[in-house]
Amino acid sequence: MKKIIRIVKWTGLSLLLIICAICIAVPLRQHLKFDAPYPDIHASKDSAVIARGRHLVISAAHCVDCHGNGNQDSMMKLGKDVPLSGGYAFELPLGNVYAKNITPDIETGIGKRTDPELARVLRYGVHANGDAVFNFMPFQHTSDEDLRAIISYLRSTAPVKNQVPDHQLNALGQSIRAFMVKPVGPTEPVPVSVKPDTTAAYGKYLVFSVANCRGCHTQRQLSGEYTGPLLAGGNPMGEKELELAPPNLTTDSSSRIFGWSKEKFIGRFREGKKIEFSHMPWESYNRMTNDELTAIYNYLQTVPAAKIVTPAKGK
Repeated sequence: MKKIIRIVKWTGLSLLLIICAICIAVPLRQHLKFDAPYPDIHASKDSAVIARGRHLVISAAHCVDCHGNGNQDSMMKLGKDVPLSGGYAFELPLGNVYAKNITPDIETGIGKRTDPELARVLRYGVHANGDAVFNFMPFQHTSDEDLRAIISYLRSTAPVKNQVPDHQLNALGQSIRAFMVKPVGPTEPVPVSVKPDTTAAYGKYLVFSVANCRGCHTQRQLSGEYTGPLLAGGNPMGEKELELAPPNLTTDSSSRIFGWSKEKFIGRFREGKKIEFSHMPWESYNRMTNDELTAIYNYLQTVPAAKIVTPAKGK
């Protein structure tokens, strides 16, 4: 009996020490500093480059959906440019994560950041101050040419003063940032340019490196790491009766788009949002060209069949 008591005592003491160590370490690790290269990418004033950047920002890259002013769809329908002044809150289990102000405002936006600093954020996930970026943006493998176009467009927009709150993380979020959030950079050589066309290769580039289809349609951990089969369906989003799960997009028979023709696929994007609380940026994707949607369709036809297997419940 005494031996059992000693074991329980030392086990409890060990757990207490571990908890105390974590409680001390978490606050100290909230702003770990990381380093990464500065891409040699600089904004252009060429109207064609800026136009390419604008197209990416308001369509495939859907920057307006997170960094817009909350009224982006209505403004776009009126033919107006959307101020990318940020402030949108991602309400996540780890807390609220806010989209930044990416207008050229010097005080609250990107006005005091150099072009290479902006490129480093997008490609390597490291802020100018060395903090790691939460891995929401899929631009690690975006070509130099397209990254330059996006930054060129951002530089061309009107500055808007809007001080966005710092991320408001709960205890879980702070623990994840302390021990799990790290910069995510390229895993292979980044192309200098990618020719837009209707091929599956260009479709894959859009899916992985611009539109971030993988980010929602593949299951992930809270830290952002991918855990499920590629494009076989993502984590449920929303709460209770408003919860939706990004569907399977593979070639499996359970896929949402199984058996769809190219025309039906493009037509669905032209229809826009049907469920009001859907997280899919339908309006932005509706601004993609037929060629871009054709390329994505062609790529999805090559994705290996897969589906999420739900463990059977015990009797």
